[in-house]
Amino acid sequence: MSKDRVYIFDTTLRDGEQVPGCQLNTEEKVIVAKQLEALGVDVIEAGFPVSSPGDFNSVVEISRNVTEPVVCALTRAKVVDIDCAAQALHLAKRKRIHTGIGSSDIHIQHKLKSTREKVLEQGISAVKYARRFVDDVEFFCEDAGRADLEFLALMVEGVIAAGATVVNIPDTTGYTLPWQFGERIKYLYDNVPNIDKAIISVHCHNDLGMATANSISGLANGARQVEVTINGIGERAGNTSLEEVVMTLKSHPYLNLETNINTKGIYAMSKMVSHMMNMPVQPNKAIVGKNAFSHSSGIHQDGFLKHRENYEIIDPEDVGVPSSLILLTARSGRAALTHRLQVLGYKFDKDEMEVIYMHFLEMADRKKQIEDEDLFELVKIDEVEALLSTKTGKSKDVL
Repeated sequence: MSKDRVYIFDTTLRDGEQVPGCQLNTEEKVIVAKQLEALGVDVIEAGFPVSSPGDFNSVVEISRNVTEPVVCALTRAKVVDIDCAAQALHLAKRKRIHTGIGSSDIHIQHKLKSTREKVLEQGISAVKYARRFVDDVEFFCEDAGRADLEFLALMVEGVIAAGATVVNIPDTTGYTLPWQFGERIKYLYDNVPNIDKAIISVHCHNDLGMATANSISGLANGARQVEVTINGIGERAGNTSLEEVVMTLKSHPYLNLETNINTKGIYAMSKMVSHMMNMPVQPNKAIVGKNAFSHSSGIHQDGFLKHRENYEIIDPEDVGVPSSLILLTARSGRAALTHRLQVLGYKFDKDEMEVIYMHFLEMADRKKQIEDEDLFELVKIDEVEALLSTKTGKSKDVL
């Protein structure tokens, strides 16, 4: 069965860059944008031009420096925003204006101080105005995760009729559960008569830790664009993580969904963004955390050494990680210790390894994690030396 293409919309340089302390200058943004292009992203959301001269200039320079991805600029559903975005995008080879407005009653009443009718009219008007400047207009229905479904369907139908080529259904507050978000996307496909005229996009936040799950649920129910950031950075608890979505689709081929991402560039991209934005990646972060392909439990280490897929569903080389790691701690078993000693050039029989292992556990309790330098010291312990001398006539048997 042929696979459907999922378009990767990266908003690291817009939503991700809104994290306090993570701001980049224009030159740095261009460097990241070029790396995103090399990674294979389809759309780069380059900034919110009306928000500041710096953001405006960044959109201009990214437009000048990338050729393959669509360069996208964010706006509110306001003429002044759209005018500014159109000007900032004038050098882009492929350009998109991303405009929109709140769709939930919470936003309509308490943020916009408006009515459903006025918000719908403003959204449709914004799309029509943006189409004067570009052929590719994306419309976001902000807080769609909490919107009334009938009104949301009406808004989606209206903006598509007005010329929107992509409609973004955001779970702006990270509120929904995966099956609920998927049901929303399915409802739109079942109840919006012109939905085939646009691509449906999902943009999920991670406030309850479900951004990736919600995004996958949205894709499984028909959405074909997913809005992501590198390392999942973003406002509050962050956004959907590019690497998690891409590798989930790759790991589950029966979904029949594929992306254009060169997965071998994921780890380098993650390291670049982490360094440039001064935003450390948590060690247990999926795919790119330093522990993602590390094994310290003795049971896991033994199983991994027998067959990698016992405990790894992804080959680390597929995402650009050089290799898996066997970490030696007090939880490690004999198999892991024997393996590491063999890598260092030492080979011992069963009795010798039992003595070494007992000393290893004592050392590991003291030092927490054992490095190669510690192992060199371990095989020089008097009791080990004596045993080896008695059995072999020399201090150690080196491969």
